[in-house]
Amino acid sequence: MTARVLVPWSDISVPAELNAVVWDGRGTPPDGLDDVEFYVLPYDQGPAAAKLIPELPSLRAVQTLSAGYDNLLPLVPSGVQLANGRGLHDLSVAEHALALILAAQRYFPRWFAQQQKGSWDRVHTRSLADCRVLLVGYGSIGQAIERYLEAGEAEVVRVASTARSGVHGIDELPELLPTADIVVLVLPDTAQTRGLFGAKELALLPDTALVVNVGRGTAVDTDALTAEVSAGRLRAALDVVDPEPLPADHPLWTLDGAIITPHIAGGSDSFYPRAKRLAERQLAHYAKGEPLENLVS
Repeated sequence: MTARVLVPWSDISVPAELNAVVWDGRGTPPDGLDDVEFYVLPYDQGPAAAKLIPELPSLRAVQTLSAGYDNLLPLVPSGVQLANGRGLHDLSVAEHALALILAAQRYFPRWFAQQQKGSWDRVHTRSLADCRVLLVGYGSIGQAIERYLEAGEAEVVRVASTARSGVHGIDELPELLPTADIVVLVLPDTAQTRGLFGAKELALLPDTALVVNVGRGTAVDTDALTAEVSAGRLRAALDVVDPEPLPADHPLWTLDGAIITPHIAGGSDSFYPRAKRLAERQLAHYAKGEPLENLVS
């Protein structure tokens, strides 16, 4: 009997041993999914796609196209394999992190505002070159960001949950933060990372330091960061915030020294072809009874 799989694209290549049903995460899921064994989650379509997981009684494997998966763990039944999208977002997020840093360091909000007024008011700016950058979160995305930073001749200080050769541990942050020009956060949303950068940690940063967050908004105390930016002591360049979406009346939107993008770092044109290729490989593995890539506990 041909196994059924639920996929988000109609043009995906599916092995002959599998029968694909297409749902892109919009609207109501199709009927007759009780025999679906493999579910490729649509990307960036909200909670409805994930909530379908426990409603699939024959499910044996779930493929998420996100690197993070903590939100899925309570939904995946015991015995069902879960694979994440490790590696898919590396370059997209790294590009965006670099863009945020350069926009802040080279005063792009000022120039964009002046362009609207036809103003030619010149000042010299900060730079990325020769800055000391704390890269907090040294997985595959962090390593991709590091390559861009090193190309810009910044000094990169690696920080991860556990110290290892060439990488500092999170417990060393109190000593590292006062030395940083820029802090780049690439952290997941876990019990250990939530609120990691609170008022105490932010106060350790030197004046005018830049806080960049392309991981999860929960790693930073938003009220504490807002207070620091409002006072003009710190700057922020954020693709993720807490809460998300940021309320329209939140003061961060309009503060000088803050740049905000709406959690779009991972969704560039380079992501979708890579995501489809991963899904095709995973379906081929499943059809052949081979181990899946990127399996998580």
